[in-house]
Amino acid sequence: MITAIQDLVIFFPEAVLCGLVMSILCSVVGVFVILKRVVFISIALSETAACGIAFSMVFHFNPLVGAVALTTLAVAILSINYENTRIPRDAVLGLVFLMASSLSILLVSKSGFGLQEIKAMLYGDLILSDVKDRTILPFTAIPVLIWMFLFLRPLAYSFFDRETSQVMGIQCRFWELSFFLILGLVVSAASKSGGALLVFCYLVVVPATALLFSRNLTLILILSSILGIVSTSTGLLWSFQKDLPGNQTIIVIACSLLLLSACFTYGMKKLSVLVKK
Repeated sequence: MITAIQDLVIFFPEAVLCGLVMSILCSVVGVFVILKRVVFISIALSETAACGIAFSMVFHFNPLVGAVALTTLAVAILSINYENTRIPRDAVLGLVFLMASSLSILLVSKSGFGLQEIKAMLYGDLILSDVKDRTILPFTAIPVLIWMFLFLRPLAYSFFDRETSQVMGIQCRFWELSFFLILGLVVSAASKSGGALLVFCYLVVVPATALLFSRNLTLILILSSILGIVSTSTGLLWSFQKDLPGNQTIIVIACSLLLLSACFTYGMKKLSVLVKK
């Protein structure tokens, strides 16, 4: 086991570093995605980032620029007030998701790229992470995590207690828009290495597991980060030993942890009821 870990770190240092940074960053941000009940927005932004990467690959410019540009545009579209319009926000969200996912495939279908390049571009592959990814992810993660730590209180009030936040003079609209811009940036930076599916897993599955064990926001954020690290390190190690696709292995482990945690918490709840009786 120790030898396998050493070999993984030696042969794929960028994959290990990018995976761990991505898991912490997306798992922390994902807690607010779950609590705000905007799960579908995260997968729509993931697909939009993939579409931006496809644009960059076809027209030969920086993938991060393409991903950030399109996700920022998607956030701007989704942040419009749709309460007085005939088309609800969910319909627009579905339009963004379908347009981005379909356009990604159309862009690369005639591009001349091989099947492996297309799969890595659209679905990501941590094993193919390079020095650029190793630079981009930490430089994205550090400011975002600092921002969330410094402004956790107004962000939490804006998301979960709008009446109290208004009494306190907190601008809910500003903090919500700021969060969605941050979410777009996180998804853009992570999608280059992780791809839409893995990013979506980190944003939804891992935080959902953490929420099963606590109601304290700070503890949930810490636990979500730990679960993200455990899923990533275990998945990368298992895929390295068994010659399996890394991203999909991580996703399977993260989903398995969620299912096992749900069964465990349900069993403990039933047991406590029986003990009280």
